[in-house]
This record gives sequence, C-alpha cells and structure tokens, in this order.
Amino acid sequence: MIKVGIVGGTGYTGVELLRLLARHPGVRISAITSRSEAGRPVTDLFPNLRGCLDLSFSGPDVKRLGDCDLVFFATPNGTAMQMVPELLETGARVVDLAADFRLGDPDEWAQWYGMPHACPELLDEAVYGLAELNRGLIRNARLVANPGCYPTAVTLGFLPLLETGLVDRWHLIADAKSGVSGAGRKASVGALMGECGESFKAYAAPGHRHLPEIRQTLSRIAGKSVGLTFVPHLVPMIRGIHATLYAGLAEEAGDLQGLFESRYRSEPFVDVLPPGAHPETRSVRGANQCRIAVHRPQGEDTAVVLSVIDNLVKGAAGQAVQNMNLMFGLEETAGLDAIALLP
Repeated sequence: MIKVGIVGGTGYTGVELLRLLARHPGVRISAITSRSEAGRPVTDLFPNLRGCLDLSFSGPDVKRLGDCDLVFFATPNGTAMQMVPELLETGARVVDLAADFRLGDPDEWAQWYGMPHACPELLDEAVYGLAELNRGLIRNARLVANPGCYPTAVTLGFLPLLETGLVDRWHLIADAKSGVSGAGRKASVGALMGECGESFKAYAAPGHRHLPEIRQTLSRIAGKSVGLTFVPHLVPMIRGIHATLYAGLAEEAGDLQGLFESRYRSEPFVDVLPPGAHPETRSVRGANQCRIAVHRPQGEDTAVVLSVIDNLVKGAAGQAVQNMNLMFGLEETAGLDAIALLP
C-alpha cells in the first residue's frame, strides 16, 4: 500500500483527493493537514466521507509527512515551494496541484505570481504531469507539477494539431469557460450565487495566470514558440470547463477526425467523440475524463476543437491520482473508474 499525505485538505481539490483516495485499492491516507482545522475530524467538514475515512486534520509537520511515500499539495500558490525541498530530502515524492513548479523560468513565475520562487533549483527537475504528453517522465519523477485546469483542457485539444504541424502556430485561440469551483473554496463576493447566477462574463482578458503555462506547454509540443490568445469566462455552474479552440489549418490538413482518434486511441482518459458531436460538461462531471470533438466548419481553413473536463477531477485531483499511479507502477486507471454523474 502507498502511504500518502495531503497538505491543504480543506479546499475543493483537497476533498476531491480524499474522495478518490479513500476508495483507491492501493493507497492508505496517513495525514491530512490544515493549520486552521487541526484536531477536527475530517468528516465534520466533509460529511460525504463519513464511513470512508477516520482521520482528523493535523498541522503540516514535515517529519510526519516525510514518513509518507507520496505527498500531495492542494495548497494556494507559493506554499508547496516552501516545504518541498525538505520533503524530497526525506525520500518522499511530491505531486503539487498548485502552480509552484509548472513554469520553468523563475523570473516568469515571479512576474505572474508576485513573489520570488523559493527553490528555483528544482524547476528543471519537476515533471509537468500531463500523462498524455509526459507519461514516461512521470513514472520516474520524484516531483510532479500537476497541470492547471484550463491548461489541461486547452492542451489536450491542441495537442494532435501541434504535434503534426497542421496549424498556424502563431494564431491559436482558446475561448474557455469554467464553473465557480475553479476559483477555490475561499469566500468571494464574485462567487456568490446572487452575483454570478443568471450571468456570464469574461475575466482576465489582458492576461490570466494560466496563459504562460499553456503557452510554455504548447511551445514544447510544437518545438518552437507559439502565439496564443486565451480568454477565460465564468459561468454559473459549480463544476466543469468547456474550451472552444480555434486554429488556422494548412491546406494539406487531411482527416482531422482520424488524426484525433489515432492520437488518443490508447489514452484511457481522453474520449474523442464521433464526427459532428458537441461534448457537454455534464458528461464528465465527477469523472477523470476529457471529451473532445473536432470540427472543420464549412470545410474551410479553421479547425474548431471542443474540449470538456471536470475542473476538479481531470483538471486537478483526478489527474494528480493518475500521476501517482504512474509514479508507483500501479494501473493508471486505479481509483479513477467512476462514471460521470448525470443529471
């Protein structure tokens, strides 16, 4: 059994990790930390876990966490990087669900996150945890940077087109919508039902923190720099991301449906829908699944890719468990076989 700890177990991604790991056949949860809730039974805060988990929150003690085989960080940006160097020295492996190790350039990190990076020497070692791209590297990693939710949906949608060089890499557009849980569990006026209900808006159009992460990953796929316009939107639902992606095609683009089906045929968590389909966020709610449809409107020179995920599962906790499975030689799908919730 893999002995795991979770740092920051009181947010939405933390409780998703608990939900998935509590039923994982190869895992024993030994520590769940929260400074504010230390000593409180987990089920007091998350009654959905009653009968499945008998643990209380504890303070983030490095010695106790260092006894784990793997530690998940489900913490705000800037927290993991303060503890990870010491944890790695104990022999524990780490999956960070925040952004601390996603960007390779510490100056770019400081620009977007407003603080200097605490351990820039680990940035080159950290493996970007998108299994569909870096499966081999993840297996041998001791530090995995779990991708962001928007970057997961966008990257999986663009991946086959950029790998084959079929699109104009300088004019990529990602128009993405997310439910309110993407903002986290903290109190926020903008996330109140009276503020966001019956409404729909774009935000961070001049530049969102996920932009450099997406651009970095797409550039690595293409083998050269890309031009990306990324605009996120808030929609009045709890879970889900829908990314509508646009890219200009080369004349010899050929069979896009066949391209996507071939690229993802062996991927357990990417489902390419039949021609003409339009994926819905409700079809992935609670599941570690990305559903994709590819279109070429009027047969002209623009590819339109529709990509949907649950931001808390494939966009966060589920993908983290997928990475853990790879790191410890388990079946990649272990603990992740839940069918989406409908309605």
